[in-house]
Amino acid sequence: MTNPMTILCPGQGAQAVGMGKAWASAHPESRAIFDRADEVLSSGEGNTLGTPLSTLCFEGPAERLNKTDAAQPAIFVTSVASWHGVCAIAGNDPADAPLAAAAGLSLGEYTALHIAGAISFEDGLKLVALRGRAMQDAAEASPSGMVALIGADEESASDLCAKVLKKMDDEPESDRVLVPANFNAPGQVVVSGSAKACDLAEQIAGEISLRATRLAVAGAFHSPLMAPAADRLRAALESVEITTPRCPVMSNATGTPHSTEPASIKERLIEQLTGPVRWAENCAYLNEHHGLEKGVTPFELAPGKTLAGLMRRIDKGVKVTSNDTPA
Repeated sequence: MTNPMTILCPGQGAQAVGMGKAWASAHPESRAIFDRADEVLSSGEGNTLGTPLSTLCFEGPAERLNKTDAAQPAIFVTSVASWHGVCAIAGNDPADAPLAAAAGLSLGEYTALHIAGAISFEDGLKLVALRGRAMQDAAEASPSGMVALIGADEESASDLCAKVLKKMDDEPESDRVLVPANFNAPGQVVVSGSAKACDLAEQIAGEISLRATRLAVAGAFHSPLMAPAADRLRAALESVEITTPRCPVMSNATGTPHSTEPASIKERLIEQLTGPVRWAENCAYLNEHHGLEKGVTPFELAPGKTLAGLMRRIDKGVKVTSNDTPA
């Protein structure tokens, strides 16, 4: 393949039992990624899954795969395995395949940085495994959740959060947390906060013509309640080498490309844990600067087709090729 590609990397929620199995069966390059992951996670602090990661991806059980500490490394590895399979089909070396840009949703940002050559596979896997454990621990320490708001934009989502917190003036400060967490696409915003605040958000949403749906997640991701996880991530990042990416990589925290400075990349990754994910802005930037009219083909890595669906809401004129399986 000679045409430049924009690579989109999925985040948590895309996991499903069987993910990556077709890639591993069809391409030894993909199988090798799962084998490396099993080896990396087989000892030390990474050994918390109770089963090889490849087995968890291919066979489940779903109850274990869906937990944050398992889903995040599983998605990272599956995405990288599919990338190596895509490159094998195209006759490209993954290290120098023609990339226009890369972007990832939440944990997918780590996948994008790896594919762009900014971080090694082993370091990326260890980071997302630690990140998943830290986020799971933070969620279990404080009852919390996330609520999807259909029909919302940033202004209406912020307005809802303000209304909820105003009604909670007499509640303990630990419960008075509700913030916009994900700007996924026009009309789709997710808010994140304490369990009590999420309950109230579901009640109040209808008053301002929004439809609210509680998400099946462990806790209030991308909110101040993830501060303990951000502290653990900061400590881990101190010993990780990050280099300048070979193509622009989008930052969820800013909605624009990362700086080429490694120290700045680390800071944006830490900010991402407690701040909102600006995915719609990431995609709008890609479409403007690295769009189809420039001969760029957008590819979504496995697992799933979530990002292709979001792109249809962001820009109906952009068709993303999903690679959930080799077919």
